[in-house]
Amino acid sequence: MWRAFRSGNTYDLRVDDALADDPMVDRPWGAERTVRAEVVALLLLSGPDALPGRVAALKVRGVQITGALDLSGGTVAPYVELTGCRFDGQVLLPECRFTTLRLVGCAIPRLEAARLHTEGDLHLPRCRIEGGMRLTDAQIGTDLLINQIVVHRDRNNRSIAADGLAVGQDLQAELIESYGEISLRGAKVGVSLSLRGSRLRNPYGKRALNAPQLTVERTLYLTPAGLSSATYGNTTPPYGIGRGLGQAPVRGQRIQRFECEGGLRLDDGRFGDAVDLQDARFTLENDQELSLRRIQTPELRFLSERPERGKVVLSGARIITLVDRSTSWPGPGMLSMGGFVYENLVPLGHFPLARRLEWVTAATPEYAPEPYERLAAVKRAGGEDSEAREVLLAKQRRRRETLPLAGKAWGVLQDWVVAYGYRPGRAALWMAVLWAAGTFAFARYDPAPIKPDEHPQWSAPLFALDLLIPVINLGQDGYWRLEGGWQWAAAGLILLGWILATTVAAGASRLLRRG
Repeated sequence: MWRAFRSGNTYDLRVDDALADDPMVDRPWGAERTVRAEVVALLLLSGPDALPGRVAALKVRGVQITGALDLSGGTVAPYVELTGCRFDGQVLLPECRFTTLRLVGCAIPRLEAARLHTEGDLHLPRCRIEGGMRLTDAQIGTDLLINQIVVHRDRNNRSIAADGLAVGQDLQAELIESYGEISLRGAKVGVSLSLRGSRLRNPYGKRALNAPQLTVERTLYLTPAGLSSATYGNTTPPYGIGRGLGQAPVRGQRIQRFECEGGLRLDDGRFGDAVDLQDARFTLENDQELSLRRIQTPELRFLSERPERGKVVLSGARIITLVDRSTSWPGPGMLSMGGFVYENLVPLGHFPLARRLEWVTAATPEYAPEPYERLAAVKRAGGEDSEAREVLLAKQRRRRETLPLAGKAWGVLQDWVVAYGYRPGRAALWMAVLWAAGTFAFARYDPAPIKPDEHPQWSAPLFALDLLIPVINLGQDGYWRLEGGWQWAAAGLILLGWILATTVAAGASRLLRRG
């Protein structure tokens, strides 16, 4: 191993037996395949100079490393790549500096790497980490690749503790299995964060992914991953990325969904391009949430499966384009959208207005005007004025439920007569019906004038219209003496005319305010 280090060659102790070479299989490796952790640390921290014309590097395959590999606070200049190795003690890298570090398909009891600094990549694909990994405040110069790892919880029930993590380019965590909480509070990713096809499970706590104040310069992918032969068995960089892994699945390809059993929290996150939840599956308990409070992103693709329990929270989120399906949203009491701002709606599949109104109703167990007004504004901006009026009419009907009895009665009357002014054609129809009825009735009556020498010629149509239209005088009302039931008929027309006029005026004022 010492000579291989000086020449930059690979030190390979595999025996060409797939079962015997698998570090995850619980069967002993002999002493001939064992290296002490102290020797590895000596090579990395104080190793010999490279041979002339060669670059020193530690490239090891199929080796068992005994004891804890402790490089805390050290600076490791050589390139490091350990493939298919077995560690029987912790790997301790806090405040350590690397150029590039690759641990590929290794079995590790625990990885402790708080404040780790790499100039290049940190690759941990296909590793199995039984006691969790810690990358708190680590700084990765380019890519962090942890595809296909299996990581279990630590004593704090965290599988990956990476609060304050900074990744210069991509963070790829595709097809991983996590048993505990992944914590990415305040983490920053320079390009995209991909959790395609991953399965996050935390039966020990409230959240499977806890990432408030996460910043991703491009896109967060919680989407399916395509599986192919390239997904497995690739032991050369980029370790399974390419065909089948790291790309959206194509027709006919076997896929694996992103699954999350436990709460997911992205509160106050910033995402430069999009948050993509296509076909994601969330399994929540009643007290758990898919929390997107106050996130900001140009596009939210809410195309997941509908969660059966728990709650989806979008309060305070600011989105430019919301891409969604009617079947993705939960029912009443499971959705919260107070202060949710979006500018464009792009529904996929059949999403009628009635279902969209149910979406708003589900988010407002108690009446709140804001979600209705936001939806109406988006519909109007998209040129769908008739649907915008239907949304505002639904808002008035919902508001009516909160009013006292007298207010409800007046609201029912406004709704029945002119639909709160959002259907003005209905008022014209009522006016025509009442005018025809009044004309027909007064055509059978010949009243006496109040002043025999000062009265116009009697006209039943003009008289009925003069009673119906308030304020305007058509020269008939006030000149005739009405007796008996005709007085009540005239009073009824006057009252109905005022009701029509006030409801139309209320509707017109709303239209003017919206304009």
